[in-house]
Amino acid sequence: MHVAILGRQPALGMAELEQLYGASGVQWFSDNSACIDHPGFDFERLAGSQKAGRVVAELRGDWRQTSTVLVNAYVDAWQNHKGKITLGISAYGFHVSPRDVQKAGIVLKAKLKKHGVSLRLIPNNDPALSTATSHHNKLGLSDNHIEILIVRSANGKVLIAESVGSQNITALARRDQGRPKRDAFVGMLPPKLARMMVNLSGVTPPGRLLDPFCGTGVLLQEAALVGFDVYGTDLSPKMIEFSQKNLEWLSETHHTVSDITLDQGDAMTHIWEGTISAVIAETYLGQPFSAPPSPSKLVQVRDNCDHIISTFLKNLAPQIPAGTPVCLAIPAWRDSLGHFTHLPLTGRLTSLGFSQQTLEHVRKEELIYYREDQVVARQLLVLKKG
Repeated sequence: MHVAILGRQPALGMAELEQLYGASGVQWFSDNSACIDHPGFDFERLAGSQKAGRVVAELRGDWRQTSTVLVNAYVDAWQNHKGKITLGISAYGFHVSPRDVQKAGIVLKAKLKKHGVSLRLIPNNDPALSTATSHHNKLGLSDNHIEILIVRSANGKVLIAESVGSQNITALARRDQGRPKRDAFVGMLPPKLARMMVNLSGVTPPGRLLDPFCGTGVLLQEAALVGFDVYGTDLSPKMIEFSQKNLEWLSETHHTVSDITLDQGDAMTHIWEGTISAVIAETYLGQPFSAPPSPSKLVQVRDNCDHIISTFLKNLAPQIPAGTPVCLAIPAWRDSLGHFTHLPLTGRLTSLGFSQQTLEHVRKEELIYYREDQVVARQLLVLKKG
């Protein structure tokens, strides 16, 4: 069994896990963590989890009891260890200070020193090490670079896990800012969200994924990295050119071997060709706003987006087989009180030819990706062709 530390919006991370490993293969452990019991668990594929670890012990208790068990267990396990150990300890769900967590590491270090074992302890600025700290210290990636994740649920159950790695923020940044072609005007879909959408579709390679609003190709790139063939179309010839350049760059730098099809075409009228395993797209989000728009302006923008995306769905429906997964990011507008305005089409998906998938562990209302300072959020629709 593994435990995953979920990201900034835990519901999105849990939805991703459920779609990849099935509702029976995952369960909530705490507000920001989930247990995964599945032989195919692959942390490298995930986007909505910050860290994950292989569970090595389960117990109940507070920090004092847990840290005593931890120190004794790892003195026994490592007293004959060869080579220097780099260790990080991260505590989740405990009411403890960074100093308390650090103290457990210092006690362990002192006891191991008596056995001639050298240990370098990563300092804790918080009870849990940041993803960046874990990543830059390569924790969880070798026998000598170890992070122990200690996760406590609200009912007092504790999991001790050995990290299998943390989110590769360097690689994500490179796939975002390192690409040859970017365009802030058409919006910047983060690679992390693109990967999550590929995973939310629930499909696994081999297969061919279509993005009818491909832009600069971020979704295509993430699908190719997972192992899919990719098919992108866009209204703008410039975006097709940008996607081509970015996918060529990806092939050169990441050695992807996907079959790539790119065509210029309007998603409201285009006829797509060939087999399509899933459709994944960030649709038209409307104009950007730095502050909530006036009610009349919001209605105007909402209705325009609703028309474009509804027409696209009507065009798509007869072109794909029943049961084809569709994952879309559509706009939702957040007001100053944190309330969302949604597209009317979300209430008539059946008439457009699609059914919204029901997830067991996450409510569909929670599938919204946003930051606190954003007006235009991305609502994620996880659909199937009816």
